[in-house]
Amino acid sequence: MTVKQKLAERAAGVEGYLETCLHDRGIPARLLASMEYSLLAGGKRLRPVLTLSWARMLGGDAEAVMSFAASLECIHTYSLIHDDLPAMDDDDLRRGKPSNHKQFDEATAILAGDGLLTEAFGLMSAASIVKGLPADRVLRAIAVLAAAAGSGGMVGGQAVDMEFTGRDNVPLEELREMHAMKTGALITAACECGAILAGAKETDIENAREFGRAVGVAFQIVDDVLDVVSDTETLGKPAGSDEEMGKSTYPSLIGLDRSRELAGEYVDSAVERLAAYEGDEKDFLSALARYIVDRVS
Repeated sequence: MTVKQKLAERAAGVEGYLETCLHDRGIPARLLASMEYSLLAGGKRLRPVLTLSWARMLGGDAEAVMSFAASLECIHTYSLIHDDLPAMDDDDLRRGKPSNHKQFDEATAILAGDGLLTEAFGLMSAASIVKGLPADRVLRAIAVLAAAAGSGGMVGGQAVDMEFTGRDNVPLEELREMHAMKTGALITAACECGAILAGAKETDIENAREFGRAVGVAFQIVDDVLDVVSDTETLGKPAGSDEEMGKSTYPSLIGLDRSRELAGEYVDSAVERLAAYEGDEKDFLSALARYIVDRVS
C-alpha cells in the first residue's frame, strides 16, 4: 500500500468521526449545515492523522485521542472558511466547491467558523471527560493547541499575511516566520499534542514538536509551488491566486527550483527526528513527510 493510500485509509477513520461529532449539540439547522458543508468537504485530514500517528508510535490509545485529533480539523476548517471571506483572501472556491460564504452567505460563514472553533474545545476536553485520558495530559495539550491556533499562532500569521499582501521585497526570514505562525503552528501542535496525549517523555515531545515544525515549513513551500505549477481543478481552489493578490511566496523570492530544494531539506530535517523510533508508525510518518515534497517533484 502506498503512503497516499495509507493516508486516505487513516483519513477515512477521522472522516467517520467527523460525520457525527457535531450532532445532538443543539446547533440550529442552517448553522449546522454550513459547519458540516466545510468540515465534511474532503481534504487529506493531515493534522488529525499526525496527532493519531504520533500518539500510536509513542504507545498511546488512538481511540481515546480521536476526539482531540478531530478538534484540529475543526480549527483548520474554521480557518479556511474565514480565510476565503471577501475581507480576507476573497476566494470563491475551496476543495473544488463554492466557498462557504458563496454557498450560504457571509454572516453564516462567519458564524460557522466561530462555531467550529468553539466546538473544537469541547472535543479536546472529551478526550478526558469521555475517554478517560489523564486530565493533566489533556490540559497541557489544550494549552499547546490554543497557543498554536491563537493570536501568536495561526490567527497572528493570517494578520501578518494580510499586512504583507501587496508589499514588495518581504525578507525571506519574515516570510518564514509568518508561515510558521499561519500554517506551521497547527501542524506542529498536531504532532506535539499526539505525543503529550500518549504520555511521552519530554525528549519524545521535543522530537514530535520539531518534526512538526519542519514538516509545516515544507508543507507551506510546496503549497506555494503548487499555486504556480498546478491548476484550479487539481488544487480545488483558484490557481495563481498568490501572484494575483500580490502575495510574497517562496517561488517569488527564491524561484521554483530552490523552493523545491528547500522543501526537501526541511523534510530531511523532519525525518531525522524519527531516527530513535521503529515500527509501522515511524515508517508511515517518514513516508508521509516525503510525500509532501513528492507532490511537486
